[in-house]
Amino acid sequence: MGIRYTCRHCDNEIGTIPFDSVKETVQYLQKLDESEEERFLVYEKDGNLTVRCICEQCEQSLRNFPDYYSLQKWLQ
Repeated sequence: MGIRYTCRHCDNEIGTIPFDSVKETVQYLQKLDESEEERFLVYEKDGNLTVRCICEQCEQSLRNFPDYYSLQKWLQ
């Protein structure tokens, strides 16, 4: 099992954590409540976990254009 981080706005891969480094991260992610887990975690069929977060470029765009927060999907 590995953990993959992708941007929830543009779907770019941010990084991965290999199998041997996963234990601490999984313990932290287990502290999320159900709504956070549904929003940010995707359990893949191959046993990997995808964490939906935000990349630096999208974060900067949200800072520059705060109205984007009200949109479900602002990148086309």
